Amino acid sequence: MQYRVLGKTGLKVSALGFGTMRFKMVDGHVDEDLTIAVLRRAMDLGVNYIDSAVGYCSSESEMVIGKAVKGRRDGVIISTKYPPWGRSLKADDCRMIIEQSLSRLDTDYIDVYQMHSLDWETAQKVLAPGGAVEGARKAKEEGLVRHMGFSFHDDPKRMIEIAEACPDFEVVTCQYNLLDRSNKESMASVREKGLGVVVMGPVGGGRLGYPSERLAGMLPEEMKSSAEIALRFVLSNPNVSVALSGMSTIDMVEENAATASREEPLTPAELRRIEEMLEENKRLADLYCTGCGYCMPCPNGVNIPENFRLMNLHRVWDLTAAGRERYRRFDDSSEGNRSAAACLECGECEPQCPQHIPIIEQLKETHRVLGEQCENGS
Repeated sequence: MQYRVLGKTGLKVSALGFGTMRFKMVDGHVDEDLTIAVLRRAMDLGVNYIDSAVGYCSSESEMVIGKAVKGRRDGVIISTKYPPWGRSLKADDCRMIIEQSLSRLDTDYIDVYQMHSLDWETAQKVLAPGGAVEGARKAKEEGLVRHMGFSFHDDPKRMIEIAEACPDFEVVTCQYNLLDRSNKESMASVREKGLGVVVMGPVGGGRLGYPSERLAGMLPEEMKSSAEIALRFVLSNPNVSVALSGMSTIDMVEENAATASREEPLTPAELRRIEEMLEENKRLADLYCTGCGYCMPCPNGVNIPENFRLMNLHRVWDLTAAGRERYRRFDDSSEGNRSAAACLECGECEPQCPQHIPIIEQLKETHRVLGEQCENGS
């Protein structure tokens, strides 16, 4: 296993981290025996960074982690998070949540405590006098928390602003992968300020785990899987400290650990080839739809940009299976999140499109490829 320093925390972390929101569930509960075995196999292979949150896996993630690391606590770095949804966001509330997490994890301290899914608006509240960050800071002074950070879902420039607004933050967890490189420059900026960068979704939430000849063609050497290419790409970024993978089987752990253990990085020539192909893929995707949203709202509830985003997985990335799997998740009973099949060809969207995309015909094609063909087994 390769190890890197997590920014100014000084912690030596495994390049592969364990994201714990995708444990195998049975009847609404974590398959505890399997999950503990998977976590322990990861630790045996050198994975020492485990990332959790209060609500992961029906709020059972922390408890299972606590059982898995029993007797091995000193060898792992545990991260968990304060959930800002529907809460007072005050210091005493944060203290209460920290104590609950400590109890579920069955530990005396949390190595990295993060404000969960922080955007700019929420950051103003948790950073205010008497806010949640103050509670986490007090817990740190008492040794209950060792380092502080935030996970991030917002405009990339906000990552830099949040990091600058709170000197207590030493770690940021954000998305970055072959399909979404929007945080690349912000990651470099906060890394210069000393923050450790933890990447979530290196395999695009599972989308990059599907076979793809186009992905396989990015590198000249034979790769075992699309997931291997995706993970190597993320780990080749010098600003990345840890790449989190949500692993639910021992096979997944062993494959990802083998990838993260490779000492040879991607060469400059390989990285240039990948960057060139990514730029070409972006150009092609933008021809089909830039996701500007001017076509919305659809009077019939079709989520037009999302339908086209899934179609681009097929057309641009050769990730047809991933597109079809996600197309099946559309809820056509839910207003605003309907599949292309719900289009009634009213025509209101097309005059709004700055690219003059024939939206109606494209929606028909989307359903044929991702819906009907999937139903027919082709």
